[in-house]
Amino acid sequence: MNSRSEDLLSIRPIIISAKIYDSMHSEEFFQNKTLRPIIKMQNDLIMAVFSNYISKRKNAFYELSLPKQLAYIDNSLHKDMKFRNSLKGIIIGQFTVEEYALYIQNSSALNKRIMNIVKERLVSNIQLFTKPEVLKVV
Repeated sequence: MNSRSEDLLSIRPIIISAKIYDSMHSEEFFQNKTLRPIIKMQNDLIMAVFSNYISKRKNAFYELSLPKQLAYIDNSLHKDMKFRNSLKGIIIGQFTVEEYALYIQNSSALNKRIMNIVKERLVSNIQLFTKPEVLKVV
């Protein structure tokens, strides 16, 4: 039987563009080796969570212009601590115990990296967040 760590590592996508060198700063190494693959793997869930976040806030996001939608994403990730912590949990829950031990050594800087990558993903997938059509009865 495989250990939890082996199972987690085996299902992560490989990101060829995420370069990993021994000479890298430890935070950048962790970002490229651990965070990017996990966030890529969790992309669909992150999109669903943000979509739910929008609907829980009366769908105001859909009425905003594109620049204001981008600001909405930024504000939701930086000011709404419950939402931020929920997203961090989605990522941290995919760490191996060894990765978690590395994470807690510099969690503040790594949390910033997590939120920046999640923000990039939300912004690059902004077209997914369109106003749901209301069914019309004819």
